[in-house]
Amino acid sequence: MRIISKNHIYKLVFFFCGLHTFLFSQQSKEWVSPLEIPIKLSGTFGEFRTNHFHAGIDIRTEGRQGLKVKSVKNGWINRIRISTSGYGKAIYIKHYDGTTSVYAHLKKFAPKIEAYVKEKQYEKESYSIQIFPKAELFKVRSGELIGFSGNTGGSNGPHLHFEVRNSKGQTPINPMYYPFKILDSKRPQIQNFFLYDGINPESERKEYRLMKKNDSVYTTAGINLGGKVNVGLRLFDRQDLSYNKNGIYKVSIRLNGVPKFEYTMDEISFNDSKFINILIDYKEYIQKKRRIQRFFSHPSQNVSFLNRNKSNGEMKILPGKSYQIKIEVSDYNGNKSYLEAYITGTEQIEMELSKNKFLDPNKDYLFNFKNKTAYFPKNSFFDSIPLLIKNQDEKLIVGENIYPLQKPFEISFEIPKKDSLINSQSFIAMLNSKGVPYFFSNKKKERKWIGKSKTLGTFIISRDSLAPIIKPLNFKKDQWISSLNYLKINLTDDYSGIKSFRGEINGKWILFEHEPKNNSLIYDLNDLSFDEALNRLTIEAEDMAGNLSKLEMDLYRKKNKKVDEASNSK
Repeated sequence: MRIISKNHIYKLVFFFCGLHTFLFSQQSKEWVSPLEIPIKLSGTFGEFRTNHFHAGIDIRTEGRQGLKVKSVKNGWINRIRISTSGYGKAIYIKHYDGTTSVYAHLKKFAPKIEAYVKEKQYEKESYSIQIFPKAELFKVRSGELIGFSGNTGGSNGPHLHFEVRNSKGQTPINPMYYPFKILDSKRPQIQNFFLYDGINPESERKEYRLMKKNDSVYTTAGINLGGKVNVGLRLFDRQDLSYNKNGIYKVSIRLNGVPKFEYTMDEISFNDSKFINILIDYKEYIQKKRRIQRFFSHPSQNVSFLNRNKSNGEMKILPGKSYQIKIEVSDYNGNKSYLEAYITGTEQIEMELSKNKFLDPNKDYLFNFKNKTAYFPKNSFFDSIPLLIKNQDEKLIVGENIYPLQKPFEISFEIPKKDSLINSQSFIAMLNSKGVPYFFSNKKKERKWIGKSKTLGTFIISRDSLAPIIKPLNFKKDQWISSLNYLKINLTDDYSGIKSFRGEINGKWILFEHEPKNNSLIYDLNDLSFDEALNRLTIEAEDMAGNLSKLEMDLYRKKNKKVDEASNSK
């Protein structure tokens, strides 16, 4: 159990006084945990994820789905969202203290919420939906059941994603301000230490081997260098009952005792994620899947969690001078690790790069080939970079994905005068690291395929001529299905991917639960009153290339008792 120190209480009061109308008490008597099991974390607030900062905490559910999820405080449900990606099935509860709590990747909602949502889905004839109920419709008490944990949306395994937001502006706040009972006596771990000689993508990097002085302090052998440097680290944090490598709460860097860089993950903005790829060694992450965090403030970035009273992270090392770089890494519970590196300044070795073929981020560029174009608007890049663009046979090679982009660029391919069926099945594909194409865009404008990309790479025109496959799993044509509660379908596409589908029974739209991760469609037979024994099931599906599939079959099911009783009364 975490012991709350006076320092934490003072920090809490100071932090939330700056949130104006936002009132939030760490020791709120009405607060309850969202799950009844011991809290173990598989993800922490603000940690670095692929292309975004994590806006909440991930709570492990012991590999299971269906655990009861409860409202942490009194309030009302002001938003419900269902999507096949992102948060999956999610509930947003607004509280009386100015906060909103979010519960994501749910398997299903509590019964009265589930019935309400299903009614809206049938009204809109859509599985994916977003609803904003009126405040008086779903008032909830602290500890009231709101749903069941699951694995929906962009989840890689069963867990509960839990967030706290400032309702005004919807900015995410570290949920650890709530009194979660989490055992944590482990210090953060520093795996690797690097120094970079600049902040642009072409900067040189050197690693210095770490040695442990004691349980909390790392150090290196003596370092000799000169010029401007900034720090890169591979690091993670763990709690006592969890083996997941989670993110860090706070980092500070000092040079001879003078603050040079600091961030604290108390509050973030969703806008921060635009800049995440310049806060890592992007090339290293793309090529080797190793995330090295970079500790500097780029001139183009506007990240909310950085301490702007400190410098930008660059440190100038002068010849003949001695320096100590001291890095302090903390988790939320106050466990700390330190890195002490000692540097002797030397003459800087100047390396001049030819800028002739570098793209200026302050200009826009149009590369126009015979039947292909690549257009970069102003501020597409964070830095000047060397970019090679080639029109090579059927390929348009737009550099290599080793530089992060600030804005997407546009590419286009001229649509050839070919058979209309071939053209309708064709699209722009992008090649992955193994040279295998995957669907990118099939948008058409003025006799061209066009698309926008936020990663550099190689593009080609590809074709998908095979329609999606719709396969019944637990029933067959002309089968009596009276004993079944659900119809289960496997929906797959071999290449471009599923764009849309529609299911009907006797001409009426039916709600399929869609889970792309396992290609499943599941229909609850209790949704429909069966007036006749013979029923026609129809499912249509379209892939991204426009190929259509259709499944039609007759199924038999006993008529509902209510229907029979109504007929007899007549």
